[in-house]
Amino acid sequence: MRFSKVRARISFELRRAWQLSWGFALAICAGVLLWRGWFPDLRHPGAEWRHGLAAAVLAAALAVKLAGRIGTGERRRTRLREMVSDLEMGLLLLGTTYIFLSVVGGITSPLYPLIYALVSFLVTFHPLSVGAPLAVAALGFEAVMAFGPGAPPGAAALFPGHAGFIVVFAVLNVAFLHAEVARQRRENRKCIQAEVASMREEARDFRLISSALSSENRVRTRAEEEEKLSQGSIESIREQLLHTVDLVRRSMRLQTCALLWLDSAGERLKFKEVASDSPHVAETPLSARSGVFAAIIKDRRPCVIEAPRLSLLTYYQGPADVSSFVGVPVVEGLAIRGVLVGDRREGPCFSTDEVEIFQAAAEQVMCIVLSERVFQAVEKSKHEHERFYRASAALNRALTLDEIYDAAIEGAAGACDFDFAAIATYESAESRHVISRVTGQGSSEIVGRIFTDPGSIASMVVKNKLGLPAGGDWRDRGGSYVFDPRERLKGFESLYVLPLLVKDEVIGTFTVAARRPGAFPPDRREMLGVIANQVAISLQNGRMVQALEEQATTDGLTGLVNHRTFQERFSTMLGRAERHQMRLAFILTDIDHFKKINDTHGHPVGDQVLKRVARVLKASARKIDIVARYGGEEFALVLDGTDRAGARQLAERIRQEVGAQTHDSPQGAFRATLSLGVAVYPDDGKTKQELISNADQALYAAKHGGRNRTVCHGEWVREKTLPQKARAAG
Repeated sequence: MRFSKVRARISFELRRAWQLSWGFALAICAGVLLWRGWFPDLRHPGAEWRHGLAAAVLAAALAVKLAGRIGTGERRRTRLREMVSDLEMGLLLLGTTYIFLSVVGGITSPLYPLIYALVSFLVTFHPLSVGAPLAVAALGFEAVMAFGPGAPPGAAALFPGHAGFIVVFAVLNVAFLHAEVARQRRENRKCIQAEVASMREEARDFRLISSALSSENRVRTRAEEEEKLSQGSIESIREQLLHTVDLVRRSMRLQTCALLWLDSAGERLKFKEVASDSPHVAETPLSARSGVFAAIIKDRRPCVIEAPRLSLLTYYQGPADVSSFVGVPVVEGLAIRGVLVGDRREGPCFSTDEVEIFQAAAEQVMCIVLSERVFQAVEKSKHEHERFYRASAALNRALTLDEIYDAAIEGAAGACDFDFAAIATYESAESRHVISRVTGQGSSEIVGRIFTDPGSIASMVVKNKLGLPAGGDWRDRGGSYVFDPRERLKGFESLYVLPLLVKDEVIGTFTVAARRPGAFPPDRREMLGVIANQVAISLQNGRMVQALEEQATTDGLTGLVNHRTFQERFSTMLGRAERHQMRLAFILTDIDHFKKINDTHGHPVGDQVLKRVARVLKASARKIDIVARYGGEEFALVLDGTDRAGARQLAERIRQEVGAQTHDSPQGAFRATLSLGVAVYPDDGKTKQELISNADQALYAAKHGGRNRTVCHGEWVREKTLPQKARAAG
């Protein structure tokens, strides 16, 4: 038994020595053959093809070795092994290149500068302890090519120049490029180390971050919060697992103690933590269906083996002395999560008490993981409650409808992840929905759309006063639609539409959709329901505030801007026109014989006339203009960036449209007409008082000129002054 172990160890060491040295042997062989001139110039007719074939075979062998070195990504555990491997690869590259140059012309080949490029590469991308020997090796190959028995005539004379170029290229690259690369590596290493240290410190201290920062600084997305929680949990779990595994190893005097975790497919075991005195532990994923692991996972009970065969212990990659082995499953409920294993180099087999200790350690491992899960769940819940609080506070602070929409979508984003969200108001009198705010797909296209389709999901939500679809999964995407069949949402797997309820009355709907399935589980739907209730109350309050603002700024009868608001906005527009040197027109209009209309047809009919005139004025003006009820039957318009001709044209269009309307009353149908006065900044006045006064004079002139006409102040002044000038001239 002992002799077989010694033989196995000797065999293992010999194989490893051969793997480490055969590349050097191959490079030396290439140098010897180059010295003997074995590789002729294949361009000459007299070249021996057998030597060329040998060159090709040797070059292929060198290339295979080189490709193997690069492709396998061999794991080096020490700096010495890394240096040896780099030296071997460098020698192979040099040997391969010199063989190639030999068969395409030798030392006089036009491709010979490849050597200088190769030397530059080797000394630049390797440490000085590797680059310098490789540069010396290049000089050695150069000497072989110049002074060997098979060297062509005149090759020796070229050696000093070639060698000088090799030295110059090597020194320059070491002095400049290598220094720069080294500097960048040092800086990058420092940055990475600082970042890793910061991340670890942040993860460890995460439990204190929430209480240490203000609420504004604590605002993070759900993804950022979960990432930080995961970082903290992983760091904490690893520290505790390493402590547990090392404690078990030292207390039970084990050679190796390792915790391996089963992947989701149940096929592979990955090392989570390992504590060992052996250098032959292979910390790579292992098959869960081979060795002792298969028995432990299948039987779901401890496994103890005395003097096990090394082939059973697949976590060793080389010879190891093992006198006894123990392995226990790590179980969560009915599921196996991993395996805790240990072995001794010498000593008695594991006793029943020791196996029980090992089982207790496995239970402790699972307790560590579960406790971190609980902590993470608590922290997530805490974060969600903070987001709820912030969303509620934002909704309470919001006064305008736009602020309420923004706060609602932000609050929903804190409760769940979605790719589309929409808030639609519902007008029960007309059974219509108005999409007021959208984020995500086609947001700019459907904002402001009105739909009344009773077959839409939103209409069914309003009718039933319940969120739909019930499970949050949009299974009937082809046959159902949220708002309108012409505006279908595409590419979404999850959907939830909630009613906005106030005192059992639906005032709107709140829609969220996600591309991934299962985005709205029951707990998320419950959170969204709470947010929807808050949004409904805030929306109702916002409408009340808007109504109060409208009452304070608009005329109750006509819906136009009232006199006080008109004066404020007129001053603002006049100041802007003065700053930007723009024109501005002011139109003052009056309904002709309005007192007679009230006396003849009654005040209710007079009110209807006022409303219809107001509608014409509002429809004729732009959004940037002001249309106001100035007082009684008088109205005022302020036209931004408009000259006298434009103001007259608009005034005439308004006059004609009002004059064309027919009004009904018990006394019979009748028509109403308008008289309008126009004043323009800066021609007719530079202050608000001057413009109002001059427009009033123009209106007075229109009244006394026969009514139902438009008079511009500047034109009226010129007409009035012409007769005076004529009399003065006469």
